[in-house]
Amino acid sequence: MSTARLSAAQSESLETLVRESLAPQAQAIDREGLYPHEFLHAFGRLGGFSAAIPRAHGGQGQGLAAQIEAIALVGHACGSTAFLAWCQSACAWYLLHSSNAGPRERYLRPIAAGELLAGTGMSNAVKHLAGIERINLRGRREGDGYRVSGSLPWVSNIGEGHLIIVAAQVENDGYIMFAVPPGTPGLILHDCPDFAGLAGSGTFNVRLKDAFIPAHDVIAHPAQFKDYILRIKPGFVLTQIGIGLGIAEACLRIIRESNGALGHVNRFLDDQAGTLEAELQGLRDAAGALADLDAAARPLDILRARAHASELTLRAAQSAALHAGAKGYLMRHPAQRRLREALFVAIVTPALKHLRKEIHALEEQQAA
Repeated sequence: MSTARLSAAQSESLETLVRESLAPQAQAIDREGLYPHEFLHAFGRLGGFSAAIPRAHGGQGQGLAAQIEAIALVGHACGSTAFLAWCQSACAWYLLHSSNAGPRERYLRPIAAGELLAGTGMSNAVKHLAGIERINLRGRREGDGYRVSGSLPWVSNIGEGHLIIVAAQVENDGYIMFAVPPGTPGLILHDCPDFAGLAGSGTFNVRLKDAFIPAHDVIAHPAQFKDYILRIKPGFVLTQIGIGLGIAEACLRIIRESNGALGHVNRFLDDQAGTLEAELQGLRDAAGALADLDAAARPLDILRARAHASELTLRAAQSAALHAGAKGYLMRHPAQRRLREALFVAIVTPALKHLRKEIHALEEQQAA
């Protein structure tokens, strides 16, 4: 696969769409729970979800570094929607790496093109595999397919007509990862409690009640699951850095705008724009370099880069609010929204504490 970045023309077209279509809606997305479905479809038509998908499968063939860039462009205007862009591109990434032609041929192209919107409900499974919590979906074999039941407290980028990708433990047989198309009997969506942010993220409680998953919707069977997770995890983690990059870059803009009137006193604050910008560029370069390599062979470096993204985004958002002063405490001020978006970057799976747990385990393995 090519490791090219976004072309200048493609970057400009995506930036224009973000500026003209998404930015004016950011306040409504955050405060009113507006789900930006029209923007997501348009972003997909411009290749915003398919940078890392080979041309043979309808993608851009540019690699993970370009996908990180595309997600960051969305984050410049809205961190919540950058998360949705990650969800959509992650689902395409899952399908690309499946050894099973059925789900790949049915869903990869429409998801990569933004025609079919899709949510990834892998948080519980990823935390379970890291020894953090029990798995919530359980299944049993039934013919060539599986019968699955259970509940996931929140899955994002879903709603009527959306695909859902999740994982379950199978009785006496390991794990499966599978797609749940809209209209599947036994699929029930419930509203979630109000969030402090991410109100427009299309997040629901997902319940499966004896839902039958046919073989053609199984992305990884038990015998395939372990190797499959190793293939998808690097891209899953790396592309999340794009969310943090976009939010942090927007925070730098707030800092510089605030300094126009308050620079004489803001210079006494920690985390000045120049320092943050240099650190942000370092993270951007590191993420791009890891994306260009055989990422599966660099798990510790990937986890460290993702943890740095959480830490740096939190610092940038706090600094933006402090530079803005009292105005930054107003709900309508962008610094207030960016604080909540930055916190999400450090909470979304893998959360900062989860990352540090895995980093600690790998460092101990290396030391031994």
